[in-house]
Amino acid sequence: MTKKALITGITGQDGSYMAELLLEKGYKVYGLIRRSSHEPTERINPILNRITLIDGDLTDQSSLDEAIRTAKPDEVYNLAAQSFVAVSWNQPILTGDVTGLGLTRILEAIRHIKPDARFYQASSSEMFGKVQEVPQTEKTPFYPRSPYGIAKVYGHYMTVNYRESYNLFACSGICFNHESPRRGLEFVTRKITYHAAKIKLGLEKELPLGNLDAQRDWGFAGDYVEAMWRMLQADKPEDFVIATGETHSVREFVQIAFESLDLDYKKYVRVDPKFFRPAEVDQLLGSPAKIKKALHWDPKVSFKELVKMMAESDLKLLQSGKDPALTTS
Repeated sequence: MTKKALITGITGQDGSYMAELLLEKGYKVYGLIRRSSHEPTERINPILNRITLIDGDLTDQSSLDEAIRTAKPDEVYNLAAQSFVAVSWNQPILTGDVTGLGLTRILEAIRHIKPDARFYQASSSEMFGKVQEVPQTEKTPFYPRSPYGIAKVYGHYMTVNYRESYNLFACSGICFNHESPRRGLEFVTRKITYHAAKIKLGLEKELPLGNLDAQRDWGFAGDYVEAMWRMLQADKPEDFVIATGETHSVREFVQIAFESLDLDYKKYVRVDPKFFRPAEVDQLLGSPAKIKKALHWDPKVSFKELVKMMAESDLKLLQSGKDPALTTS
């Protein structure tokens, strides 16, 4: 029997990698997509003829109900959110509605229509915020420092609540930062590699950035969707930290990105206070010990390989005449 999966956020970085992974494993893949004048399908264009898109929105319960009825999924991956931390400060209500309440709407649809579906919630390391211990584990207390982090905490505990209250197979992966060439340009990692490539080609002269000393646990998105999938194949629903167990500074990311293009970042990067957050998160470092032991998952792509991959990808895109600022949603 062919398994069926519904992916919210299928046009995003994680959604596109998840769709490819599930297709490789023989799934019939459905993707929830918001109807708009501009359909942002660039990341899934190569597989569009192999997946089924369903119109829907996390802010609209009826559309989510209909999506579950249509797909009748064995697995649901909630990878959609207002996921940009900086924007959450300017749009805190929208962030709460989409990132927090949107998750609840999906759980309600599953509970009433397809209660045997297995559910994955994309939780975030931003829930730890002002970290209470290093490294962060599944038992570390949350202390979110942004409207986005707060909305994710709500979604995380709602997933736990539906699992315990309604006996749903619902679990959360607490994902630490994971990047790829498909990362949106609004995120600092892609901003770095994109502008480094532009500087290499003489299209720009400098790159303004915020806190270069902030430290993150960065992994490859393609590795992380494998961890998400493994969570839904387990015998019982559990929450897991998905991380590499290594931390690196923004400065290290910048240095490797520029060096991979034969550039000295010190000649081009300047610190601009306007890019600092109202409440800064200084360091995030996850412990993948539980998921490594229970699900035998290990990230394959190293930090240095990830940064190099992203910088070289942006250089090739720009050299081919394709500007990611115009082609990436």
